[in-house]
Amino acid sequence: MDDNIAVFFYGLFMDESLLASKGIIPASAATGYVDGFALRIGERATLVPESGARAYGVLMHISEQDAETLYSDPSVADYVAESVGVHLPDGSVEAALCYNLAAEDLTGTNPEYAKKLLALADELGLSETYLEHLRRIVA
Repeated sequence: MDDNIAVFFYGLFMDESLLASKGIIPASAATGYVDGFALRIGERATLVPESGARAYGVLMHISEQDAETLYSDPSVADYVAESVGVHLPDGSVEAALCYNLAAEDLTGTNPEYAKKLLALADELGLSETYLEHLRRIVA
């Protein structure tokens, strides 16, 4: 569809079944990573700029309306879209939006969220290095 946009998900929204439960069916999905960002987990997850860091996730094509609806939920309404370049398994880089929470707005801890994210990242086959990073967060 022409109105689809590329969105890079790095938290529990990487789970296509979770999106489907919200009525969002991606036109396509592929694992990938963004350089220059590190994952931080508080009550939710966010990516923060960090030189030399790499964050893994899933690039999905969804409608702009679906993205607006998804991020209008009160739990993620403070997330702001920014442009990133997603490195895909075939070596290409695709421009995408990535919704992030400002680092200063990241509060609290959520061990259950971190455990779910680790399980999802493992299921998706994300990088072993990244899985180790998530295991350290969970520990």
